[in-house]
Amino acid sequence: MAQTSFFARLVALVGGAAVAIRHSGDGPRQPAYGTAPSIPDPKPQGKIPTLKMPTAKGWEGDHKPTPAPGLKVNAFARDLIHPRNMFVLPNGDVLVAESMGEDGKPSGIFDHAMAATMKRARARGISANRVTLLRDADGDGIAEERHAFIENVRQPFGIALVGDTLYVGASDAVFAYPYVAGETRIATPGKKLMDLIPGGHWTRNLIASKDGKKLYVAVGSLSNIGDAGMAAEENRACIHELDLATNQSRIFGSGLRNPVGMAWEPVGGHLWTVVNERDGLGDETPPDYLTSVVDGGFYGWPYCYWNRVVDDRVPQDKAKVASALQPDYALGGHTASLGLCWLPEGTLPGFPAGMAIGQHGSWNRSKLSGYKLAFVEFQNGKPVGMPREILKDFLSADENYSYGRPVGVALANDGAVLMADDVGDVIWRVTGA
Repeated sequence: MAQTSFFARLVALVGGAAVAIRHSGDGPRQPAYGTAPSIPDPKPQGKIPTLKMPTAKGWEGDHKPTPAPGLKVNAFARDLIHPRNMFVLPNGDVLVAESMGEDGKPSGIFDHAMAATMKRARARGISANRVTLLRDADGDGIAEERHAFIENVRQPFGIALVGDTLYVGASDAVFAYPYVAGETRIATPGKKLMDLIPGGHWTRNLIASKDGKKLYVAVGSLSNIGDAGMAAEENRACIHELDLATNQSRIFGSGLRNPVGMAWEPVGGHLWTVVNERDGLGDETPPDYLTSVVDGGFYGWPYCYWNRVVDDRVPQDKAKVASALQPDYALGGHTASLGLCWLPEGTLPGFPAGMAIGQHGSWNRSKLSGYKLAFVEFQNGKPVGMPREILKDFLSADENYSYGRPVGVALANDGAVLMADDVGDVIWRVTGA
């Protein structure tokens, strides 16, 4: 343990110096946002990439994030254990996946440093492995009931309901459970529908097709840029389509390094996702992104990014690069955009129709980014303009501490916007003021 701490401090010190040298004289760097972002040329960071992350502090007393003008925020539920994602049931109950990254076995100096950093930020540890049911029976905007709905599932994240079957995306499988409206616990073991390989990017989000016949399963890559070879990345960095009648799956969209949030956009009827891009090329290079997912589409990872910009660190496949589709909308470099929820026009005062995006926040750039609940307007089925903030001030002014980190976003039955905060252990509820 002492040796691990020494490695962590050593790499943090060296990395900090490398960051200062690397960015000296750069001047202000504009974030890469929108449909036509200005993306800086890559600056490969070598074996000691930027490693910067605030210490997790949590919220104390009445302290809470700052809502946009015209909005207000309250805690729908507190004292959860690393809440990551949510699903709102037809009766208004809210299911919350409580889970986190598992402690691995660091193999090198940087791995030791990153593991220590993630623990300090409450991003790794002992996962609760639970889906919790929250109920606001009196309608006052605060859940007064809490029940352990499903337990002993490895790193649950995605949740979807089709008819009387509830689906849960664990890091190692997709499970199906019998659901009865109003019940507060499912004791029946889940039926495994699809095996998944744990490790690496571990979240497995789910969303059902509009007709309830298909389930879409988001699976992130094992590594940053196929570091262990592409055989290790088989059936990863993609969105699977699972046929619920046959339990057969196929890859729907690929080349998506770490797709997490998914939502249906109602005008075009397309599936949209937010994707975390690769590390080690600079603060804004390449940006994370929001994109529609075309059936059979390939989005570049690991060979290239954005508009077919080749990543020279990766053994190339020219045919793959030539087929790569450009994402629709850049969300800034390393913002770790995880949550995604469609908000119809009028959901929040002053906000048109568009997507709410939980930006978990960076750990790998010289100035932190993300750490907010963002909003992107849509017109005629496409994103437009620059992002707006729904909730902000999840970081201390000096960037040393994080009070919270946004993750999943959901629309409650009463029209409120719910956001999971895994550092604050809170579900925040946003409405008009």
